[in-house]
Amino acid sequence: MKHTYTPNGVCSNQITFELSDGRVRNVVFRAGCDGNLKAISKLVEGMEADRVVTLLSGNTCGYKNTSCTDQLARAILAAKRAEARG
Repeated sequence: MKHTYTPNGVCSNQITFELSDGRVRNVVFRAGCDGNLKAISKLVEGMEADRVVTLLSGNTCGYKNTSCTDQLARAILAAKRAEARG
């Protein structure tokens, strides 16, 4: 299922991705640090969603208490809750 998430407190202003069979696919960040976020998208491609959340939750960026990767983890959790509700 395709999901769209609006991050808070970071440079990126949208994250889209798919959850398929418990795995993360096709992650795209809009805005933010282009090269780094493209690399993150490649690194998490096909990874189990729970593993991505474990690895990236709590990551910070500079003085911020969050980061684009932390926001991706939050997006995945929100998507899993939405899918569970049906």
